[in-house]
Amino acid sequence: MQLSIVIPLLNEEESLIELHDWIVSVMQSNHYSYEILFVDDGSTDNSWSVISELSKKNTNVKGIRFHKNFGKSQALHAGFKATKGDVIITMDADLQDNPEEIPELYSLITADGYDLISGWKKKRFDSVLFKNLPSKLFNWAAKKTSGVKLHDFNCGLKAYNNSVVKNIEVSGEMHRYIPVLAKNAGFTKIGEKVVQHQARKYGKTKFGMERFINGFLDLITIWFVSRFGKRPMHLFGALGVLMFTIGFGFAIYLGIDKLFLNPFGRLITDRPQFFISLAAMIIGTQLFLAGFIGEILIRSRRNEPRYRIAEEINVN
Repeated sequence: MQLSIVIPLLNEEESLIELHDWIVSVMQSNHYSYEILFVDDGSTDNSWSVISELSKKNTNVKGIRFHKNFGKSQALHAGFKATKGDVIITMDADLQDNPEEIPELYSLITADGYDLISGWKKKRFDSVLFKNLPSKLFNWAAKKTSGVKLHDFNCGLKAYNNSVVKNIEVSGEMHRYIPVLAKNAGFTKIGEKVVQHQARKYGKTKFGMERFINGFLDLITIWFVSRFGKRPMHLFGALGVLMFTIGFGFAIYLGIDKLFLNPFGRLITDRPQFFISLAAMIIGTQLFLAGFIGEILIRSRRNEPRYRIAEEINVN
């Protein structure tokens, strides 16, 4: 199979038929073998009923429905796990991503050998104050922190080689940083393509300003995980040894001073160096233990499910 189209969605019943017909038109005009995988992230409207009806008319339509809303990252993870295509395209269900971009994205992966192509919505139809400016700030920080040179990390329209989606773990709210996850997994040929952005036709956005706050917090998380996720002792252990050494150094100084240099001076417990020494050694021990516990957790970690699937259509 050439293409898998993965579409995570939440309460998008009005746009699904139009989106499906648009994608099918592009697939047929380019003679692609394909599957369309809708992942319903706990919709409370009739989205799942629409997907069920589409699957009866088109056997290439597949569906996964979550018991409740688990988040876009979990929806993408479930979709990636079920895909069979050589190239995977992700796009949002709100008709703001243009399916006409798919043939060129497919060509960049198959002909030009890219591992991942991320869309860049250079011209946007969103609110300048509440979405465009915060998005630019967020993307600048993400680029500087991760080292991945993209203009638009959060664009839902992306293309992946199958080996990429099968070798990354998308969890929490990390869907914004899939290019960074791919880079950390060893997939370095990551490119970008300017894509057409369209104004929302139905409904309203499911994301508020809090997504940018969460995005920056996730950015700190992924920076730490990418550098020390598999070796927390290298960070916490090193800091712990440093702090303990500082505290122990003060303790030796106090001992030498009291025993040999100034035996009749102030009590050791009356000197500020005593409390610096004590606090530094305690903090150092705690940091070292944090690194040690982190190492144990990594080695004993169990792959617990991050979502529960209520129903599937044509997924096998």
